Amino acid sequence: MPASFKVRTVAIDGDTQEEVLDPDFGESAIGRVAPVDSGLWWIILLRAYGKITCDYSLQERVDVQTGLKMILKLCLTDGFDMFPSLLVTDGSCMIDRRMGIHGHPLEIQALFYSALRCSREILVVTDETNDLVRAINNRLSALSFHIRQYYWVDMKKMNEIYRYKTEEYSMDAINKFNIYPEQIPFWVMDWIPEKGGYLIGNLQPAHMDFRFFTLGNLWSIISSLSTQKQSESILNLMQEKWDDLVGHMPLKICYPALDNEEWRIITGSDPKNTPWSYHNGGSWPTLLWQFTLACIKMGRIELAQKAADLAEKRLPVDSWPEYYDTRSGKFIGKQARMYQTWTIAGFLTSKMLLKNPEKASMLFCEEDYDLLEYCVCGLSQRGRKKCSRIAAKSQILV
Repeated sequence: MPASFKVRTVAIDGDTQEEVLDPDFGESAIGRVAPVDSGLWWIILLRAYGKITCDYSLQERVDVQTGLKMILKLCLTDGFDMFPSLLVTDGSCMIDRRMGIHGHPLEIQALFYSALRCSREILVVTDETNDLVRAINNRLSALSFHIRQYYWVDMKKMNEIYRYKTEEYSMDAINKFNIYPEQIPFWVMDWIPEKGGYLIGNLQPAHMDFRFFTLGNLWSIISSLSTQKQSESILNLMQEKWDDLVGHMPLKICYPALDNEEWRIITGSDPKNTPWSYHNGGSWPTLLWQFTLACIKMGRIELAQKAADLAEKRLPVDSWPEYYDTRSGKFIGKQARMYQTWTIAGFLTSKMLLKNPEKASMLFCEEDYDLLEYCVCGLSQRGRKKCSRIAAKSQILV
């Protein structure tokens, strides 16, 4: 799916002119990278439109169903990446410049999971699509187990990683991705609270990105990619680390910022992504509506109200900027666009959800326990097997 469109006028016959849309598949992007997330968002919003308006004619149209099937077949194609997560390159999601998120960033996995959940609801089931539905269910089961088991960190999991043995060669290996304990940054050991946890930003063989990425964690709660207990722990962490993740303006896109030599190497000395600016630890008001949705789902509406009250005091006065800079989000972003559409839309959506919290249920997904019946995973020391619902729940909810 294109990330954006430009409108241009073309001559047809004589003096007659017509406006046409020019799609951008990455040609106009900073990194010249085609977006992966736009197709996933399209599916999520298509389902939301039907739920809210009760108008299902759009999603049932032949051309829309064709587009839906094309996106699903592309994302579910077998490849040489790290199944079941979706492989993407740096700059292909909301963070659309170099920030060291090449591989399997959490944001894309959460949107992928949500898009698959939504697809099952809006895909017209025919003999032609039966195999596609089966592939969706299989991928959902595998992906949920993978993220819950391997992306999750809290004090208990951090202590396990800290004591990992490396270069193990067997199906019984505990350190399945050969993570060296020396990779654990000093900041995370002091930062993670006793009663809280989160899903890490990225996971690849011999590499864990311990940064906290807000969108991926929030959308994991909204889509039920994270378990009930994990979702509670994520919001516990955000409450405990309010000054770091919210400060003067909700919400940090990621924490902490890359700085010094790490910033120069990973971002290529990107002048826009300087420490605590833009994607590199900047504060994005548009994330407010997703935070509100996650809080309503978990019964923590007071947290969402606190963030919305904070934004309401500043956004109108500051002319609705795109993002804020500094560690606490105190200053308007040095290159922020004013009257940014998604800043205004995010704030209005948050206010509407707080006023009508019952509407929020139309936008999030509850846990689907049937998926756990068919989860193929390494729950036993004897290798891979099909796990029962009870075994799966006990493994991921503890």
